[in-house]
Amino acid sequence: MTLSDAVAHLSPERWEQANRLLVRKALAEFAHERLITPERDGEEYVVRSDDGLTSYRFTAVRRALDHWQVDAGSITRNRDGAALPLAALDFFIELRTSLGLSDEILPVYLEEISSTLSGTCYKLAKPEVSSAELARGDFQAVETGMTEGHPCFVANNGRLGFGIHEYLSYAPETASPVRLVWLAAHRSRAAFTAGVGIEYESFLRQELGEETVERFHRELTGQGLDPADYLLIPVHPWQWWNKLTVTFAAEVARRHLVCLGEGDDEYLAQQSIRTFFNRSHPEKHYVKTALSVLNMGFMRGLSAAYMEATPAINDWLAQLIEGDPVLKSTGLSIIRERAAVGYRHLEYEQATDRYSPYRKMLAALWRESPVPTLREGEQLATMAALVHVDHEGASFAGALIERSGLTPTEWLRHYLRAYYTPLLHSFYAYDLVFMPHGENVILVLEDGIVRRAIYKDIAEEIAVMDPDAALPPEVARIRVEVPEDKKLLSIFTDVFDCFFRFLAANLATEGILEEDGFWRAVAEVTREYQESVPELADKFKQYDLFAPEFALSCLNRLQLRDNRQMVDLADPSGALQLIGTLENPLARF
Repeated sequence: MTLSDAVAHLSPERWEQANRLLVRKALAEFAHERLITPERDGEEYVVRSDDGLTSYRFTAVRRALDHWQVDAGSITRNRDGAALPLAALDFFIELRTSLGLSDEILPVYLEEISSTLSGTCYKLAKPEVSSAELARGDFQAVETGMTEGHPCFVANNGRLGFGIHEYLSYAPETASPVRLVWLAAHRSRAAFTAGVGIEYESFLRQELGEETVERFHRELTGQGLDPADYLLIPVHPWQWWNKLTVTFAAEVARRHLVCLGEGDDEYLAQQSIRTFFNRSHPEKHYVKTALSVLNMGFMRGLSAAYMEATPAINDWLAQLIEGDPVLKSTGLSIIRERAAVGYRHLEYEQATDRYSPYRKMLAALWRESPVPTLREGEQLATMAALVHVDHEGASFAGALIERSGLTPTEWLRHYLRAYYTPLLHSFYAYDLVFMPHGENVILVLEDGIVRRAIYKDIAEEIAVMDPDAALPPEVARIRVEVPEDKKLLSIFTDVFDCFFRFLAANLATEGILEEDGFWRAVAEVTREYQESVPELADKFKQYDLFAPEFALSCLNRLQLRDNRQMVDLADPSGALQLIGTLENPLARF
């Protein structure tokens, strides 16, 4: 690739389109989070810059949950009566005070926006694939075909740390096959933990293959080292080249870490960037790696300390689901994180607290693949795809409905029973909450119909909100204290506001299903669930899903306030930015 080929996607036309799309999203989501207050002016809305001299005019439809559906083509920018081009970087500078962007955060945020725009240009340069084609595509075609990223966050593809050649090698949308780098880590500083029935040696041989393991062992013995003294750790190539070779130089020099080379299997980066799907052997485990890249409010490292309890937490949850008739009846499953390995750099540990990125530079976990669980005629798709819209404005969800032959309401009920009912039951029966956003859920489809849901990213993302819950000691870290009035936000914010809001708006815009019909279906499935477990009636009263309103919890405000560490991990609920309330669309029903 030539130097100029690397930036071929950055053409003036694509840059203009990417900026228009991003300014559209910024106007919509910042109005939703009440960072800006668009004023009505005839048929249009107006947003003014901090100094009042620049105005943005646009048309928009206001929907349930105070969702702003802004028409991208309608947006104009004027200053002193003169028309100006739309430029996202200017937009944030002109509104920096309204958005609460400090002098320290602003330039880093602008860099994240630049990276997000560059990624959009790359996606615009790809061959156009319609939602109808994608709905018939395989699991990884859907995964790498996503164009938007998180629907709420405006700066959602920052990936600060990737150069352009690394973007082209490791971003999920480029679908470039990746071979993982393997290190031998001395057992005095590394630990391997695994779920029930998994033993290190046989597990590694299954994952890597006999030949590769033998090759790695020869590499160690050739250096006069004993393979029995080491554990193998898979590493993101970026992490090896950019972090471990420099930041962990002492470990390499002292042979606490030995680079063994690349494995043989080819992997594809998933939407979360640091998780890899095995393309050579789709039935083998995913590998999740540490990646010290700043993306969407966090450095995407992986903590060695956290890895120790990961398999046990997954086994505990799998057992709970297996033993619960309601969860079983929905078809819910999880893909367990079966094994984990972490490396502790003792000097950095002495110098930092447990949440420091320096403690999250070298760890990995293996997560089950959903592929072996498929039955004849079933296919997989990331749930993020449901809010994907193609170049002609057609949604993936709409394409599935079309393919299914069901009425939109019938199709929606299948989806809600598979995805939403298990979330309700986990909450009401066990005080158990997930982080059930689009990227953390895989849907099992048959002829376009959602048959069941698979939840993932378990150990880092689940919580039990009952301080007195009887949990085994190795699982105790998932117990959190959350104020009573914030508990139900795990459904209201994560499901209603951050996912259903977009799905409902897309289906209404396409004329597939009116918003009223969407929320009526959600209300009916909620009631259907509640009637099936009358013994939980008191909990339903205590945490009322039909309450007239709920607190508006703002995600962009978290990132605008601190884009390097969006949430204090020691007190996640304390970090919430709650601004006023939203009308609950279920209240009418």
